[in-house]
Amino acid sequence: MSEEMNLVRDLAVILISAGLFTIISKALRQPLILGYIIAGFLVGPNINFFPGISSVEAVEQWSEIGIIFLMFGLGLEFSFKKLLKVGSSALVTAGTKFLGVFVLGFVIGTAMGWTTMESIFLAGLLSMSSTTVVIKSYEEMNMKNDSHAGLVFGTLVVEDLIAILLMVLLSTMAVSKKFDGAEMLFNLGKLAFFIVLWFLVGIYLIPSVLSKAKKYISDEILLVVSVGLCLGMVSLASAVGFSSALGAFVMGSILAETVESEHIEHLVSPIKDLFGAIFFVSVGMMVDPLMIAEYWLPIIVIITGIVIGQLVFGTLGVILTGKGLKVALQSSFSLTQIGEFAFIIAGLGTSLGVTSDFLYPVVVAVSVITTFITPYMIRLALPTYDFLTGLLPARVIKALAPKEVAISSRETQHWHYLLKRMCTKVIIYVIVIVAMNTIVAEIIAPRIYELIPGVWGKIFCTLLLLAIIAPFLRAIVMTQNRSVAFLTLWVIGGLHKVKLVATVAIRFMLALYLTMSAVWLFFQWSIIVILAIATALVVIAIMRKDMKQQTDYFERIFLNNLNERDQ
Repeated sequence: MSEEMNLVRDLAVILISAGLFTIISKALRQPLILGYIIAGFLVGPNINFFPGISSVEAVEQWSEIGIIFLMFGLGLEFSFKKLLKVGSSALVTAGTKFLGVFVLGFVIGTAMGWTTMESIFLAGLLSMSSTTVVIKSYEEMNMKNDSHAGLVFGTLVVEDLIAILLMVLLSTMAVSKKFDGAEMLFNLGKLAFFIVLWFLVGIYLIPSVLSKAKKYISDEILLVVSVGLCLGMVSLASAVGFSSALGAFVMGSILAETVESEHIEHLVSPIKDLFGAIFFVSVGMMVDPLMIAEYWLPIIVIITGIVIGQLVFGTLGVILTGKGLKVALQSSFSLTQIGEFAFIIAGLGTSLGVTSDFLYPVVVAVSVITTFITPYMIRLALPTYDFLTGLLPARVIKALAPKEVAISSRETQHWHYLLKRMCTKVIIYVIVIVAMNTIVAEIIAPRIYELIPGVWGKIFCTLLLLAIIAPFLRAIVMTQNRSVAFLTLWVIGGLHKVKLVATVAIRFMLALYLTMSAVWLFFQWSIIVILAIATALVVIAIMRKDMKQQTDYFERIFLNNLNERDQ
C-alpha cells in the first residue's frame, strides 16, 4: 500500500473508532473526550487487538492542526475586549496558581528523589491547565456563557503565555545550568510587543477589507479567507518564536471583532470538531499500560498533588481578585488537569538530556487521567460550594463574599482615567514606531540601497522613516493634553499642575529618544548632533496640526472597526 493510502487508512481508523466510542460515551452519558481518548488508546501502538495506525508522526501533525483550530475557535468566541474585562482577575488568578503549583511540583519531585532539573521540569509542566480540554468540556456542558467562563478562559490564555516564557527559561537553564532573568524579561517584552502589534494591524486592516469586499464574499470564500488568515498568523507566530496555538488564538480574537465573527465561527466549527477529535485521539494513543504499571506510585502522587494544588491555589487566586467563593470554586474545579504544554515541556527535557526517559510517559498518564476527571470536577464545583457554605461560620462566608470596588474621589478618578488613556495610547504609538523602524531598516532600506547606493540612500531612508513616524511622535507628546480630565486637573492647580507638566516632559523625552533611535539606524553621529536634530524634528511635529489629523484618521478607523460588531 502506498504512503498516501496509508495516511487515508490511518485517518479512517481514527475517525471510525472515535465515532464509535463517542456514540457509546454519549449513550452512557459520559463526556465525549472520554470516548476520544479510549479510541486512541485502543488503536494506538501499545494495543494490538484493534487495527492500529501505521504513522504516528502523521497523527501528531494532524493533532497539531487540531490544537490550532481549537484555539482559533476560542479566539472567535472570546475576543480581546472580553478578555480585557477580566484581564487583571485572570492575571492574578493565573499568577497565583502558577507560582503555588510550581513550588508544589518541585517539592513533589524532590520528595520522590528526582534530580533538581527533573523536579523543575515537573513543576513547570504541572503548573499549566489544558485549554483544549476545558474548551471541549464547556462546549459539551453548555457552560461557555456562564458568568465565570470568561475568567476561566482568560486565566488559561495567561497560562499559555506563561508557558511560552517558561519554555524559554527552562531551555536556557538546561543548556547554561543557570537562571537567565534578562532573557526571560526580553522574551516577555517581545511577546507583549508582537501581540499588541498583531492586534493593532489586524483590527485596522481586516474588518475594513471584509467590509469593502462584503458583496463579493460567499460562504466558501469567507471560509477560505478565515482559515488562510488563521494559518498565516500561525506561521508568523512560529517564525518569531511563539507557539502556533498563540497565533491561532490571536487571529481568532481579531476576527471576533468583525461583524462576520459568528458567521465565521459557524463555518469553521466542523473543521474544528474534526481536527479536535484527532487531537484527543492522539492523546489516547500515547497511553502505555506497561509504563503506567511500572510508575503507578509517582503517577498517583502527582495526580493527587496537581488536583489539590490547582484547587487550593486556583481558588486562592480568584478570591484575591474579590470575585467570591462561588466563582473561585467554579473556576478552580475547571482547571484540575495539565495542558498540552506539558507534553512540549516534557519532550524538551528529554531532548536536552536533562530528564530521564520515564518523565514523558508519566506525564501522558497524568494528562489522560486528569482529562478523564475534568468534567466530573467541573460538576463538583457547585455541590462543594453548597457543602462549604453549610459548614463554614457565617463570618467566614461573609469575608469570602464578592467584594465591591470602593468609589474614589473625583480627582483620583480623573487621574485614573487620564493615566490609563495616556499610557495605553503611548504604548500603542511606541509599538507602531518600533515596528516602522524595523520594517524600514530591515526590509525597505536594503532595496533602497540597490537603487540609491551610498550616503544618499541612507539620507532617503532616514527622511522616509522620520516622515512615517512623525505623526505618532506628535501624538505621544500631545495625547490627552486637551482632554476633560487633563484640563480639570490643571484648573484645580497645585500639585496637580506639577504632575501634569511632568507627564508632558516624560513623553517629550520619550519622543526624543525614539527620534534619535530612528536617526541612529542610518547615521552613527555624535549624541549631541543627533539630539539637536531630534529636538528640532519633535518640535516641528508638535507644531504641525496636519499630523494630528493623520493620527485622528488612523484612530477613527481603528475604533470604528473595533466597535463595529457592538454597533
